[in-house]
Amino acid sequence: MHEIVSHPSPALAEPAAGQLLQPKRATRYDVLGAISFSHLLNDMMQSLIVAIYPLLKGDFHLSFLQVGLITLTFQLTASLLQPVVGVITDKRPMPYSLPVGMCFTLSGLVLLAVAPNFSILLIAVALIGSGSSVFHPESSRVARMASGGRFGLAQSVFQIGGNFGASLGPLLAAWVVLRHGRGEVAWFALAALLAIVVLIQVGGWYKRHITERVPHRIRAAGPPYPRKLVARTLAVLMVLIFSKFFYLASISSYYEFYLMHHFGTSVRDAQYHLFVFLAAVAAGTLIGGPLGDRIGRKAVIWVSILGVAPFTLLLPHVDLLWTGVLSVVIGVILASAFPAIIVYAQDMMPHRIGVVSGLFYGLAFGMGGIGAAVLGALADKFSIVFVYQVCAFLPLLGIMAVFLPNIRPPIFRPATVPMPAQSPAHAD
Repeated sequence: MHEIVSHPSPALAEPAAGQLLQPKRATRYDVLGAISFSHLLNDMMQSLIVAIYPLLKGDFHLSFLQVGLITLTFQLTASLLQPVVGVITDKRPMPYSLPVGMCFTLSGLVLLAVAPNFSILLIAVALIGSGSSVFHPESSRVARMASGGRFGLAQSVFQIGGNFGASLGPLLAAWVVLRHGRGEVAWFALAALLAIVVLIQVGGWYKRHITERVPHRIRAAGPPYPRKLVARTLAVLMVLIFSKFFYLASISSYYEFYLMHHFGTSVRDAQYHLFVFLAAVAAGTLIGGPLGDRIGRKAVIWVSILGVAPFTLLLPHVDLLWTGVLSVVIGVILASAFPAIIVYAQDMMPHRIGVVSGLFYGLAFGMGGIGAAVLGALADKFSIVFVYQVCAFLPLLGIMAVFLPNIRPPIFRPATVPMPAQSPAHAD
């Protein structure tokens, strides 16, 4: 048995012995696979909202601002509730909250298929957002519990499911919903039912391993880093989240309209381009976590956000072919930051995993929602091309990464804290 220790750089005072110690266990790839697959289904269903924007815009005669309000409703419902869920579940474990949250998503999908007006459409989107608010904080915690100490890898595996699911949404929308009509969205409720079945199994594993949620020595020793350092670090990470997700909102919400308006592409071709971009985001997510385990999370964050700036600045000034190429490069580089940011924040506050996960996933959703609404208003007043010209400068905020402390990836040391004994019924 071993314990994992996170170390600050020499410039920081090293935590007292035992403050960051967690028992090493084998990485549970079956659990990671189950939670990643659930994430795939969850985000696939959610991405249908964005993917059918052209259809919704025509059915309800929406302005760009109203399109942004749909995204804002979904993102804010998710973002405002996620930290609340994190606070509650940090204090009181709820292993079966994951399938319960997925029931909200199921209800929202059915209502989305039959919504008669814009107000009911917003209610449907809010239900889907509520399901997301429960899913992300607790599933991120499960991924960390199953990581065996490979925290970056676990977050990447968890997030890749969501990214891949998000990239499937536009394809399924093009093949099914756009071809046969909005009522076909109801069929995706079957995916929600499948996710509920899988999450019930995950909840059972979570319940059997509930004593591993929060290491007792961390509770006893208190927070491992000074409060001011944690506050400053979290503030910098939030600025970087703003930069990343505000820019991503310009592509995920308006990329199809940009391609149709600027290059005259068809709706279906625009859907395929969006799929390629989202697939690139998935690839970047898979790379970022393990790379952060190996070379350090700060290096990944630095390169990912600031390093993408030359490509975003070039994007509004190239033809359709190079727009597709640059969107892939931007997706891969920019997406690699998020697993590193999540694990970096969790390493700073290992005794508040639910709060940290809820805060950062919620902030990501919130920034995407606010960005969609603001950028929609700009597109209505000026043009969709102007939106991309303005957003191109956002990654320059990546320079803020210089203020992050040098937190090294965890290393292993001999164990000094025995693990709680398990009964045969709870053995792996």
